[in-house]
Amino acid sequence: MSAVARVRWAVIVATSVALVATGCSSTSSGGGGGGGNANGIVTAWWGDPANPLEPANTNEVNGGAVLDMIYTGLVAYDPKTSKAGNAMAESITSSDQQNWTVKIKPGWKFSDGTPVTAASFVDAWNYGALSTNKQVGSSFFQYIQGYKDVAPTSGSPAAQTMSGLKVVDDTSFTVALSQKFSTWPQTLGYAAYYPLPKSFFTDHAAFLDKPVGNGPYTIAAWTKSQKMQLRPNPDYSGSNKPKNAGIDLKVYTDTNAAYADLQAGNLDVDNGLPNSALKTIQSDLSGRFLNQPAGIIQTISFPLYQSDWSTGNAKLVRQGISMAIDRATITKVVFNNTRTPATDFTSPVLGDSGGYKEGLCGDTCKLNAAKAKQLIQQGGGIPGGQLTISYNADGPHKEWVDAVCNSINNAMGDTKACVGRPVGTFADFRNQVHGKQMTGGFRTGWQMDYPLIQNFLQPVYVTGASSNDSGYSNKAFDAKVSQANGEADAAKAVADYQDAEKMLATDLPAIPLWYQNGTVGWSSRASSVMLNPFSVPVYTEITVK
Repeated sequence: MSAVARVRWAVIVATSVALVATGCSSTSSGGGGGGGNANGIVTAWWGDPANPLEPANTNEVNGGAVLDMIYTGLVAYDPKTSKAGNAMAESITSSDQQNWTVKIKPGWKFSDGTPVTAASFVDAWNYGALSTNKQVGSSFFQYIQGYKDVAPTSGSPAAQTMSGLKVVDDTSFTVALSQKFSTWPQTLGYAAYYPLPKSFFTDHAAFLDKPVGNGPYTIAAWTKSQKMQLRPNPDYSGSNKPKNAGIDLKVYTDTNAAYADLQAGNLDVDNGLPNSALKTIQSDLSGRFLNQPAGIIQTISFPLYQSDWSTGNAKLVRQGISMAIDRATITKVVFNNTRTPATDFTSPVLGDSGGYKEGLCGDTCKLNAAKAKQLIQQGGGIPGGQLTISYNADGPHKEWVDAVCNSINNAMGDTKACVGRPVGTFADFRNQVHGKQMTGGFRTGWQMDYPLIQNFLQPVYVTGASSNDSGYSNKAFDAKVSQANGEADAAKAVADYQDAEKMLATDLPAIPLWYQNGTVGWSSRASSVMLNPFSVPVYTEITVK
């Protein structure tokens, strides 16, 4: 999640993950989903979004959490099985896996009272794809015919809309893809595919101040960098109606301050827990804590757009850095077993059939200090003589970054071989990453948008993809992912994706660190707190006394 992020989240039973949920179940404190005060407003931890809250311009978790509360897409992911199911879509059909007909349910409205029509989706997708609109999620539309005309790799767009999108009537539209993509409908729960009201286009500035959606909540007030008030949307036509009177999201720049507020009863839900709390949180909160596998992987990326990181020998340096990291000790000591050392670039929650393959990263992701030092020296040494690892200082990252650097320093026999580089806020940090201002390593991660192996590879590592923070480009990798996308047989598609992933294990544009569990703590007045496997609370289910 991005990374992230973006409903995109669902609870998956992951028997292949060694770490299982500890503490009480999500409904054990205070009763079932209908309990609590019907007028209760839930206060919850939040962080500033990196970008304006536009569906195609949000690829991180803070903005994504809000978008998923104020929008409903064609598809949503079941909060208990992760299965993709129709939400606003009546049907999504194709006879050839390339040309699709989408029919939407009639009668839906945006929170400003205007109708949600087929054009609401088509116009939103065209806007998201058009390069001059500078939407970070533009590449999510790349398989629609005409995408290259609206988003050329260089120069001005040759068209303003994609030829593959056609409105048939108010409740149906057609989508022509540039190739077969059998699992394409399952991707449509991602935020980039949400519909937009006419007001987005007629008064864009006003929309950005107070976004309008078609989801279970509407934004009642927003004081940027401080708080957002969300209240139930009276025009919402879906089945996921809030069981509370609203959510007040509070922006925290210090995770310890948020945890202190949680303990004092000034915050109801905290899913931004500091690492320092994990050792005592069970007793601190009398068991009001959930720790479960999530579809998240944490990584360290490198700026391959910098010449000293893109030479042929530089990948040996990256491989050596990876082999210098003691993942097992860090996940145990720093994270109190709320992380699992990564052995591939995806997540165990996908399972074997979904594309996860344990050990695919091979020896590169295993601790071997002697080999690490040898590879780094063979590759010409760390560029600039010292590795910096940048991270956002308003998140719980300093401790693990310092631990990673200590591990690298031990392997190199040099106490200054690696140092952490804190950057103010998450928004500041992401702006530097997005602006390609990094000169050394930097913290990255991926929170799946939908439960497919494709989502861990294409948006993050395909050339020019929306979350390709490292600037990685490998034509063979791109071609293999494209081949997998067009494969109708699921098992063959997974094998092709895994072949592409093996290229990442050699090129190593990013180092897999660990798979992240979702963790959340809640106050004594909150009930029915649960996480989907993207580690985001299911806000509509939470009640408070």
